[in-house]
Amino acid sequence: MASNVEGGIHKKNHRNLAIKEMYENGIPASIKLAQAIIESGNGNSRLAREANNHFGVKCHGWNGDIINIDDDVLQECFRKYSDVEQSYRDHSLFLISRPRYSQLFELETTDYAGWANGLKQAGYATNPRYAEILIKLLKILNSISTMFLKAKYWHLESKLKSL
Repeated sequence: MASNVEGGIHKKNHRNLAIKEMYENGIPASIKLAQAIIESGNGNSRLAREANNHFGVKCHGWNGDIINIDDDVLQECFRKYSDVEQSYRDHSLFLISRPRYSQLFELETTDYAGWANGLKQAGYATNPRYAEILIKLLKILNSISTMFLKAKYWHLESKLKSL
């Protein structure tokens, strides 16, 4: 899993993509970012670097470019994208178009634990701790965001006092 600082960097770089997808497709931005950090090794995995695939989406039903990488099996087929935005978009379409994920869209976008557990129950990942890892990362990212907001507030407050 990505370190706290690295996760913050990935989050900052792709935040707008995740927010756009949340408003267009109902997938929580926090879940999408956490999945991208985990699945892509914070954008450093071979799959992310060479195929712009930040979610580990495999080739099932895919007619586009592919890349073969050792994963659960040797030389497994993964989708290859022209850019990161296409990866974020296709991840949304992947979840929307598969009935096994339909129950997720009944949840609020603020219910990150429900989404994390639902993704695991629907078989998104093979790691039995996937939901737990997502939730833990989301809590870390939330703590970092809170810390930065407090620091910005403290800085602003100190500037106002000096006026």
